[in-house]
Amino acid sequence: MIQLYPAKLAKLKTAEQLFTERYGEQSTPARIAFEERALTRYYSEFLKERRKELKITQKQLAEKIGKKREYISLLEKGKTDMQLSTFLNICNTLGLRFSLV
Repeated sequence: MIQLYPAKLAKLKTAEQLFTERYGEQSTPARIAFEERALTRYYSEFLKERRKELKITQKQLAEKIGKKREYISLLEKGKTDMQLSTFLNICNTLGLRFSLV
């Protein structure tokens, strides 16, 4: 059984404290840039996993949306930005529906 020690737990930093130390306070340029990169990576991974679930290659996806395979590769690695229209086109092609709430 794991025993917790309140004194030691109290010394642990929260995730927010760690993010602030590394990327700055919320709403600062460095923190905003980090959060944008994190979201880009999240959506890139999400789309890549969906593509793989459907057993579609990067080349097949690229052909369906009128882009080059290299572009899909860059997107999936989070190395390039995409327009909203491209994101929605990829979602539609992969059978996903995206809505803003």
